[in-house]
Amino acid sequence: MILTWNVIKWLLITIVVINEIAALFTVFREKRDIAATWAWLLVLLLLPVVGFIIYAFLGRKLPQRRLERIKSQTQLKLKQAVDRQKVQFQNMPKPKHSTAQMYRRTVMLFQSLDNAFLTRHNNVKVYIDGDKLFQQLFADIEAAQKSINIEFYTIYNDQIGNELRTLLEQKAAEGVEIRVLYDSWGSMGVRSDFYNGLRKRGGYATPFLMTHSNFIDFRLNYRDHRKIVVIDGKIGYVGGFNIGDQYLGRVKKFGPWRDTHLRIIGGGVYSLQQRFIRDWNASVKHQESRIKHFRRFFPEIKLDKSQLRNETSLQIVSSGPESPQENIKLGYLRLINAATDHIWIQTPYLIPDDSVIDALQVAAHSGVDVRIMVPCKPDHPFVYRATQYYARVLANHDITIYFYENGFLHAKTIMIDGRMASVGSANLDFRSFKLNFEINSFIYDRNMTDKLEQIFVNDIRSSRVITPEMFANQLRWLRFKQTFSRLLSPIL
Repeated sequence: MILTWNVIKWLLITIVVINEIAALFTVFREKRDIAATWAWLLVLLLLPVVGFIIYAFLGRKLPQRRLERIKSQTQLKLKQAVDRQKVQFQNMPKPKHSTAQMYRRTVMLFQSLDNAFLTRHNNVKVYIDGDKLFQQLFADIEAAQKSINIEFYTIYNDQIGNELRTLLEQKAAEGVEIRVLYDSWGSMGVRSDFYNGLRKRGGYATPFLMTHSNFIDFRLNYRDHRKIVVIDGKIGYVGGFNIGDQYLGRVKKFGPWRDTHLRIIGGGVYSLQQRFIRDWNASVKHQESRIKHFRRFFPEIKLDKSQLRNETSLQIVSSGPESPQENIKLGYLRLINAATDHIWIQTPYLIPDDSVIDALQVAAHSGVDVRIMVPCKPDHPFVYRATQYYARVLANHDITIYFYENGFLHAKTIMIDGRMASVGSANLDFRSFKLNFEINSFIYDRNMTDKLEQIFVNDIRSSRVITPEMFANQLRWLRFKQTFSRLLSPIL
């Protein structure tokens, strides 16, 4: 019996030593930031064997060849097709307030980082209610004549998901080109045969960056979080809504769903179309399935006099792990650092890195009115506790924290000084900055920013302020869960 215990003891010691050596080798062999390195080391050391299973699905980086598939889709012909439209929109009459001068540095930042061109005179409408959004989206799809390109993180096999699929099948039968790009993890539970009816009618559907062996090369951590719809190359949608019943408030767990989405007519649509085509061509397996003739997807958009008077100028900016810099995060930092009066933020996940925390604290201590609104309920327990931790940290630096209580807040918006704003798919967290493929619209327009700020003010009526004193009175066990979750922030 003693001999048996000694054998077990040495066996356990051997496993621990091998686990520690393997953990050090595994984490340090791939280049990543310090915070993520220590977070993964913590997981691998505290969870022997199990930690490596988690790492296999969540920790491995995307193979360089797959990232190159995204980068390489900047073909000359596609660039030429978009450049023709750039000229059209840049030669239009300038708005009364020279956007290029007023927001020059921010515009230049995105031109440098993402080749994002500034478009003026966009006709933009904001949607915060899922029923109204899908009613308009379905009406636009029904009116489509040539092409419908759709890219979503989540397309569920539920009521609204089936309504969309049926409508797309009808349009494909009419001869409209249909392409659907979805994230296989975000749309979990939806098998490829869900789209067989669409394929039989001439449409296309494929998961984002699919591989020949989705199990062996399965990276759960790098997801296509973008939400893009482009109809006939003339109408575009971008924002926070996905396709699923929960986004219409039909799921009891979440209750009413509060999100923000944009419908765009104007030059901004070209950028959405370009992003979709690059993602599509990188994802399909066969050369013949790729989009090769680009010009038909970038038709001339003729704006009437009322639209030409519209002064909504914007840039569409995308980011992802294929880019050496974090484009959207740097955009957020640019907006925060440019603020002189107020910064209002809505995000479902508040897990910022040190650079964003420092920028928000500097702004608040400089007299800028910084307000951040997050949901009062979780959809991911560790993420929610980490959000509470960072909310507590920021509340101690004169930043007003609101917990939204009328359902689940999923909007990703930033409004600065009533002049600039951002609406898109990117949350204020590590995942959106470093791991996910994201897309945002950066808006330079007082009227549109004012609309978004009015929405924020209305949401305050359904929220409560969480003060530093309230955080201080939390139970120790709750504070421990928040602090522990914070240690995992870089990999949540």
